Amino acid sequence: MTAFEKEILDILKEDARIPASKIAAMLSVDEAQVKACIADMEKSGLLVKYTAIVNSEKAEDAVVEALIEVKVTPKKKEGFDGIAKQIAAFPEVKAVYLMSGAYDLAVFIEDKTLQQVSRFVSERISTFDGVLSTATHFILKKYKIEGTLTEKEDVDHRQIIV
Repeated sequence: MTAFEKEILDILKEDARIPASKIAAMLSVDEAQVKACIADMEKSGLLVKYTAIVNSEKAEDAVVEALIEVKVTPKKKEGFDGIAKQIAAFPEVKAVYLMSGAYDLAVFIEDKTLQQVSRFVSERISTFDGVLSTATHFILKKYKIEGTLTEKEDVDHRQIIV
């Protein structure tokens, strides 16, 4: 990754809605140069997706989110990749990470109810060959998502009386 690409990515990570013209002004370069760089990063797979961060507690369609720790036996010639790709294929799965430590995969899922999450773990994940164990942790509250606080700081507007 070039220094120019990193500068653009840092800006887009803060706000993916910033137009190329504004990025160009911020970096003192030509807009066409920014657009070409962004297109190249998209084409190469460096820039994967633009997304919105939603505070699900404030959404009307509340979902149940869970982190599932999965301990697996890696398969010959596939390692952890084969089972990780199988798990990632389910629409309920929002993220899958290979981890160091007590478990091998961290799987983040969303579904409508606790029962559906439980059923997903017991009927889908735990049935894969090579899955040794799972531990499900339900996410109760999010304080910070992708580097952004979910709650705005309350400003005390009371007048100080001395």
